[in-house]
Formats: sequence, structure tokens, C-alpha cells
Amino acid sequence: MEITWLGHSCFRIKSKEATIVTDPYDRSVGYQMGKVSADIVTVSHGHSDHNYVAAIGGEPKIVAAPGEYEIKGVLITGIQTAHDAEGGKKRGKNSVYLIETEDMVVCHLGDLGHIPTPDQVEEMSNVDILMVPVGGNYTISADQAPEVISLIEPKIVIPMHYKTDVVKLELDPVDKFCREMGVKSPQPQPKLTVNKSTLPSESQVVILEYRKG
Repeated sequence: MEITWLGHSCFRIKSKEATIVTDPYDRSVGYQMGKVSADIVTVSHGHSDHNYVAAIGGEPKIVAAPGEYEIKGVLITGIQTAHDAEGGKKRGKNSVYLIETEDMVVCHLGDLGHIPTPDQVEEMSNVDILMVPVGGNYTISADQAPEVISLIEPKIVIPMHYKTDVVKLELDPVDKFCREMGVKSPQPQPKLTVNKSTLPSESQVVILEYRKG
């Protein structure tokens, strides 16, 4: 499996079965998508910095709601959560997606705005790779993210939805999250290439470089 960060909460996940893109964004964020095609696109919620499916080429199947899906041999489970700590009253609902491919489970938390409930945590068991928002303001914050990580217990943690030089939104930088995790900011990688046998035995933070398509 190959994972590339396309900026914000958008990743391209290439597996043997299919190419999946998560939460494509419009230009208001500050990043540029470039030319990206996919077989599957997941959308965590209906905001333009997460649901701009028109940016994705090909004829992808769109997954934009909780439920269970099987597309091109990829199993996807959408879990309903909230975009805020008030059950969605401020910013609406959010879907967390479990993406199962190549005998691994990738969990994309979307714009999760609260600590998951015990029932939600149980649904997120057996996660290998966790994509977690860490920028705060619109989502869980840098100091809440470690608690969420400890509940889900992934092998690899990829932070997302944080401040960079090009982001126009009011977010915290990824360094704040790393300090809260008690780790030195890792050297950003252009992509993550991983399979079941190369997963680390203990949880590891991986920071990816923004790639334009």
C-alpha cells in the first residue's frame, strides 16, 4: 500500500485492489489538488474543504454516508460521529471511515470534533493506520488527539488538517501535536509505503509531505 498526502485531510491510498482518495478539497483551503484520479472517493462531511469530488478524475464511486460498502474488493465502513463536541449542533455530523485493503485497516477520522464514545471506539478496533486531525478550532485539538490515539491504538499515526505555509484556515501547526505526543517532529516523508509485515510493533507518528497530485 502506498499513501500520499495531497494536503489538508486529503490522501491518496493506492492498494492492489483500488485507488482511494479521502476528503478532496476546493481551492479555498490554499492547497492545489493537481490531476488526481481514483476508483473510490470518501467524503466525511459536506463542507467544501472536504467534499469537492469534482476535483477527482476517472469515474470514482462516492462514499459519503455511514454504512458498509464493498467496492472493487475494498471494504469500507462509515461510522457516524460529530463535527463538534455538541453532537453536531454547531457544525453538523461527520463520518469516520475504516478502509480495509491488503489485509490492513486504514481509519480516516475526517473532521472529528470530539472524543469518540466507547461504542464508536469499539467500532474502530483493529486499526493499523490512523489519519487524525490535529489542528484544532474546527476539529479535535493537538492535546485531544493523543487521547483519541490511545483509545484506538493504531500502529501508524498520520496527522492531518493542520497549519502549513499555504493553509488559509486558522489551525495549529503539526509541531504542537508532536509536543503533546512527546515525540520530536519526524522528518516528513514524500509517501508512506507499507504492508502488513512492515507495520511497526509500537505506535509510530509519520508526517507526510504535501504532494500536488
